[in-house]
Parts: sequence; structure tokens; C-alpha cells
Amino acid sequence: MNIVVTSPSFSKNRVLQREIYRYFPDAKLNLDGRRFTKRELIEYIKDADGLIVGLDNIDREVLSHCKNLKVIAKYGVGLNNLDLDACRSLGIEIGWSGGVNRLSVAEMVLGYMLMLSRNLYITSNQLKNGIWNKNGGFELSGKVVGVIGVGFIGKELIRLLKPFRCKILVNDIINQDEYYRENNLIKASKEQIYREADIITLHTPLDKTTYNLITLQEMRLMKPNAFLINSARGGIINEADLKYALKNGIIGGGAIDVYEVEPPIDRELIELPNLITTPHIGGNSKEAIEAMGMSAIRNLRLKLESFK
Repeated sequence: MNIVVTSPSFSKNRVLQREIYRYFPDAKLNLDGRRFTKRELIEYIKDADGLIVGLDNIDREVLSHCKNLKVIAKYGVGLNNLDLDACRSLGIEIGWSGGVNRLSVAEMVLGYMLMLSRNLYITSNQLKNGIWNKNGGFELSGKVVGVIGVGFIGKELIRLLKPFRCKILVNDIINQDEYYRENNLIKASKEQIYREADIITLHTPLDKTTYNLITLQEMRLMKPNAFLINSARGGIINEADLKYALKNGIIGGGAIDVYEVEPPIDRELIELPNLITTPHIGGNSKEAIEAMGMSAIRNLRLKLESFK
């Protein structure tokens, strides 16, 4: 079997290297850390029987050049970068496990919440520039948190928030009333969350129903001191509208780990003083990288078994 891995973080991890070579000694890893253009990606994977892919966009055009491809195993949890309809029509199996990196992302989001509410990010950057600002923000404890998307990561964040005794408003397309009752959560519309929450955090997939889910129109409903967090996928928040809202005091601040174009090209956005910006590292704790990689290898092996 010709096995190819596109993800740099998978390819450079020694634990995952040992594991994949154990089963696929001739696997081709992206040891140079390359970020592929579409043409480069096609050339790199065109002969693969099995593929482990991270964030690379695998669309119908790319797949049309992969005549031997039988299985794509996802390194990570989001499937929005895979053309699932094209895979089905071409008979390509998808190996995927949900929630593998849930704790890694949830811990980062909790960190964002503490940094924003206690004014840690702004005052740290100011102090590095010689400004002594004693504004310590407000306590996270007891505040209203809105969670839009109550899947694996949303639930993990809710678990981590329990000691803070927050009032948690939740919104999801799936009926989870029993879980909400058991965890003292308040089922709410998105509009109610926009209007009432001190902090709003997004944990939805990216698809046609969630693209530009939050624009300037939704931000104008929020409290002027509210914080908006996106660790899910770029495109869920309209970035131009977010920039306008942050520059004009429509909302108080925000934190984003994901961007519509990665790496992001809008320097003005990522350099805003009231916006925490990180390079899509939510699921990249050491533990999560290894868990996602082991899951991808396991799914690849299981799916390939069916072709023997």
C-alpha cells in the first residue's frame, strides 16, 4: 500500500512516526513541513492508496488525479476540507473519529475567557511597551456564557466551566434537553445568546448553514463589553465585520484561532489590541496531536482492511 501523510505536525511527531512506520514502513511523510498549493498537493498524493490529511483542501479536482485512492483518514475532527460527496461517488472511504482533541480545544477556550475577562492580554502587551495599566477586568465566575454548538468540544468546555458557576446559555440544532437539564444549562435561541451573554463561544462545524453565521448584524445585538470567541472554523464569523466591530466599540473584544484564509492575510485584523489571535493551535496540544494521529492511523488500517 502506498500511504501518504500531508500534515506537517503529524509527520514531525516522533511517536506518530514510529507508529505509522510500524504498520506502513514505506509511508511518505511531510517531513519538510510543506504547505501545498493545489498543484503541489496533487503531485504529492496522486499515487496514494491511503491518505492521512489534516487541513489540506481535498476537493473533486484533487481527487480526480488520485486514481488509486481508497481511504482518506482525517487527522483532526473537522471534515469541511473534504469533498464528501465526491468521495462517495468515487468509492473513497473516510476514516474519522469525533472529539479526539476536545480537551485541548476546550482548555484553550477557557484560557481565552480568563485572558479576556481579567484583561490579561491587553495589559501584558501594554506593559511590554512601557504602559502600566492597572485595569484588572472582571471575574469570569458567575458571568453569562453563551455556547453555540454543544458537541464534543462544547460539552467539554461546559464541564471545565462548572467551578466558575457561570450561567450557561446553550444552542444546538440537535435536541439535547436531558443533557441540558442534568447540567443546569439554559436552552436559548441564538438571538437570546447574542443579547444576554458576556462571553459567546462558537463550536459548530463550518457548512452552508454556519458560513457567516455571525456578521455585524449579530454583533450589534451583543453587549458593548461582550467577548466573542471562535475556535471552530474560519468563516463562521465574518472577519471584516469583526474588525469593524472591534475597532468601533460595538463589542468589547474577542479571540480567534481559525481564519477563512490560513495563515491569515489581514494584518490589521490580527494586530487589533482587543483581539487575541492564535495560529490554529486549539487542537494541537502534545496529547491531542498524538491522540489525533493514533486515531488516524487506526482508522486508516481499519478502512484498508475492507479492501483486502
